[in-house]
Amino acid sequence: MKHRIMIVEDHNLLREGLRSMISAVADFEVVAEARDGKEAVRTAIAVAPDVIMMDLSMPSMNGIEATMQIKRRNPGIRIIALTVYKSQEYVREALKAGVDGYVLKDATYDELIVAIRSVVNGKKFLSPDVSGQVVNSYLNGDTTDKPQTPWDKLTSRERSIVKLVAEGRTNRSAAEFLNVSPKTIEKHRASLMHKLGLKNATDLVLLALEQGWVEREHMRGGIDSKFPDSSFSESGFDDTVPFDFGDNSPNA
Repeated sequence: MKHRIMIVEDHNLLREGLRSMISAVADFEVVAEARDGKEAVRTAIAVAPDVIMMDLSMPSMNGIEATMQIKRRNPGIRIIALTVYKSQEYVREALKAGVDGYVLKDATYDELIVAIRSVVNGKKFLSPDVSGQVVNSYLNGDTTDKPQTPWDKLTSRERSIVKLVAEGRTNRSAAEFLNVSPKTIEKHRASLMHKLGLKNATDLVLLALEQGWVEREHMRGGIDSKFPDSSFSESGFDDTVPFDFGDNSPNA
């Protein structure tokens, strides 16, 4: 019997490469692909693969949020995080979200296949290059003297909104993407800005880039063109402008 694999990756070449490598294994079959988190959730629920190779850094809904949603709906699906990030923050968040494996993108072919076989058999797999201290700290539940990062302060919904805003979506566009009202986006926006001690959208996007929450390539256009000094204030912005934080329309 073949193990059914799904690949979630927004880079076409990497996704095609993964498909080719995985399909070369006799008992592996690639049954579905997705290019972002939202598509991943929808496809995973419809296809119910045995294993998902999940990129963590994607536009709109990231791999962490997608993993949580998939695990809530179908806990039996095994998920392997595929990422370039080795930091404690990413490993901890991925494990909390429910990933069964954590593989770095510079892993060897053999390591990738071992990872898939491990999670298929109900085991956990973590790339050897991932810090043992970070992993042990999480698995042992050791949170003493652990500094809280800005990301730790945010709820799952707030994190999704941070990414959407940093990628250039307006409040209205973010609301449509998450299937909530613009008012809900506004409430979460106010909360996350307060938690992070930020005054405007420029500060938020710069922090998101600095912390690695969003990649420049996922942003809609260049950051410099989006942030002329005179375009922002601490209050509201026109909803036609990307990175809007104050939708003044009647529906807001």
